[in-house]
Amino acid sequence: MPPSSGTSDSDAPRPARPTGWEPRDPTLSTPPSRTPRRRPRRLLRTLFGLLLLGTLLLAGAFAAGYLLVEIPPANSAALAQSNVYLYRDGTTLARDGEVNRENIRLDRVPLTVRRAVLAAEDRDFHTSRAVDPKAMVRAAWNTVTGKGRQSGSTITQQYVKNYYLGQEQTLTRKAKEFFIAIKLGREKSKEDILQGYLNTSYFGRNAYGLQAAARAYYGKDAEDLDTAEGAYLASVLKAPSAYDVTTHPENRAKAVARWNYVLDGMVGEGWLTRADRAAARFPTPQTARPATGLSGQRGYLVQAVEEYLTEHGIVDEKTLAGGGFRITTTLEPAKQDALVETVEEQVMSKLDPASTPADRFVRVGAAAIDPANGKVLALYGGVDYTRQYVNNATRRDYQVGSTFKPFVFTAAVQSGAQTQQGEPITPYTVYDGSNRRPVEGWNGAPYDPANEDDESFGELPVGAATDLSVNAVYAQMAVDVGPGHVRRTAVDLGLPGSTPDLTASPSIALGAATASVLDMATAYATLAAHGRHGGYSLVEGLSRDGQEMAVPAPASRQAVSREAADTTTAILRSVIETGTGTAAQAVGRPAAGKTGTAEDDKAAWFAGYTPELAAVVAVMGQDPESGRQEPLYGALGQARINGGGTPAEIWAQFTREALAGTTPRDFELQLMPGAEEPPPLPPSPEAPDAAAGAAASAAPGTSNAPGVSNAPGVSDASTAPDDSTAPDASGAPEVSEAPDVREAREAREVREVREAREAPEGPYELGEAGPGAAPRGPRPPRGTPGQ
Repeated sequence: MPPSSGTSDSDAPRPARPTGWEPRDPTLSTPPSRTPRRRPRRLLRTLFGLLLLGTLLLAGAFAAGYLLVEIPPANSAALAQSNVYLYRDGTTLARDGEVNRENIRLDRVPLTVRRAVLAAEDRDFHTSRAVDPKAMVRAAWNTVTGKGRQSGSTITQQYVKNYYLGQEQTLTRKAKEFFIAIKLGREKSKEDILQGYLNTSYFGRNAYGLQAAARAYYGKDAEDLDTAEGAYLASVLKAPSAYDVTTHPENRAKAVARWNYVLDGMVGEGWLTRADRAAARFPTPQTARPATGLSGQRGYLVQAVEEYLTEHGIVDEKTLAGGGFRITTTLEPAKQDALVETVEEQVMSKLDPASTPADRFVRVGAAAIDPANGKVLALYGGVDYTRQYVNNATRRDYQVGSTFKPFVFTAAVQSGAQTQQGEPITPYTVYDGSNRRPVEGWNGAPYDPANEDDESFGELPVGAATDLSVNAVYAQMAVDVGPGHVRRTAVDLGLPGSTPDLTASPSIALGAATASVLDMATAYATLAAHGRHGGYSLVEGLSRDGQEMAVPAPASRQAVSREAADTTTAILRSVIETGTGTAAQAVGRPAAGKTGTAEDDKAAWFAGYTPELAAVVAVMGQDPESGRQEPLYGALGQARINGGGTPAEIWAQFTREALAGTTPRDFELQLMPGAEEPPPLPPSPEAPDAAAGAAASAAPGTSNAPGVSNAPGVSDASTAPDDSTAPDASGAPEVSEAPDVREAREAREVREVREAREAPEGPYELGEAGPGAAPRGPRPPRGTPGQ
């Protein structure tokens, strides 16, 4: 055994491992790898590659989106606007569209109001880009983390959403909004974008745009808003319904806090001084009101205004339907209310269709015009536009009846007409008022009109025939004047030439024409204006998007001579004083007027005027189901309705209330030659009272016109008729005839027959006197007052 070395076997050097492969001992642990650590580098390279790829993809997507997404046309909702109708004093009458929007130019918005909106929505608007990616990310993070839902959109993006897209919350819409906003920011100025935003934003109360909001919350135009009011309207943009303190008073604290936030922001931006901020007080808005629709009278008024604009060529129908117009009418709210209340009191409150079937047929139309300028001050179109769409004030399908007769007399004076016997036609010219008397001098079909209730009146002067509305007299007068002259005069006074049944025949005198209530009011206003005007106006101002548009005023002209109009006024005063229109005396001031009844009593009319106001009222009968015109027998508990009844009562009450507080004025009349005093009759020793009575009965009135003595409609005590010459209960005047008067009349008749036989026969042109008429005297020149 070799000697011990003092060491163990384990310490002895091990022999070298043989080269080559050896099986692995599974009991041995795996030694640590000695390869370099390359995995982090690979990961970095991968991440960098992905980032680069993502950047390229995003850039490509952005480029593709920018190129592919075009700025689209505005959506229809953003373009939709109401037409706003205003009374003459600027208060709102109606809006005719579902969308309550009225665009306004930016320069009409006060600077402090604009800045209030920016302080509320986008304080960096003028310096920032169209989109703010950081704000969008921040808003998304706040939404995800529960800090409240936020849009992160700039004013430009909100405008894009309102004007070009919609309110849906989708990724597609957000992507389009993003690209359109970028393009829009490059193509439009900041001012254009802000103007569009203010006109498209929703402020609550069905108000789209700042102008509609200003009217809805404060009853004023946007240009009249102060800083505090503008700050409140800017506040409600965040939550319109929640921040409306009148409909949600429980949210007042939040609304006030938001308002303070806006004002403080203005101070921070240097847009508001601290002194003005300290002086600001919260501007509580007016109580929310239901949207003004077209119910009640509003629809009729809007319809009449639209017809006026289109028929006069001011705006075509298609353009008007596009909306956005601000229309100031001539209508006065006080007079409009007075007319509606009067009709309600006199008619609507008395209807009882359940017990009186005829009450189902009752319709009322009325119109009032200022004679001084032709402006329409009030209209009544029907019970309710949403229940009855036909406008009774403008419809042209009911006969005007005897309210047309004054036009015949006006034409007679205007043209210097004479009777068939060659006598000038004046208020004192005597006619035969016998029932069914055939007209003379007409070369057409025989015509023998019946008087009302087939009553005969015998011989009577024109003034009395007007008082009693004698058809036989006026049919003959129409032939004497010439139906063509009568028609032209009616058109000159204001009736449209297209009026149905306005035909040049003897029947024109009886009112077969179917003019509207407004047409007749226009014509009577011309008489009240001493023959001037002849047209009406319903619109005082018109604008669109802040641009004023021209509204031509009706041409002021002398439609008929002053003496023609004033002499007609004189005999129409007598109608109210002693004739069929005595119910109109309730007006309590000087007035002139005429009653009228359509055929078969399907309509009853009263047309009248004072120096300050002309108005026409018609009560019409129409079946509400079939639309057929119906007689008014039994309606309103009356056996029959005629012009001197309900229509005259409506006219008197309305005119009295409309003119309340104004000093009554008398007519200043300049009458035709021969109208100042009645022609003398031969003395009658045997019957002086009868002769005097006959002379007095020729004078058709009882009150004096200024500066005129003993004119028609203008009598004093010396010409006042006594009881013995007043009409009897039947309406026919009882005038006894003295022997010498009778002899004079018979001699005149013999002379007339002889002259008629010697006169040439043959057709004559419409507008000329009939066969047998003596040559006419000189005619007063047209348009020359005071002769």
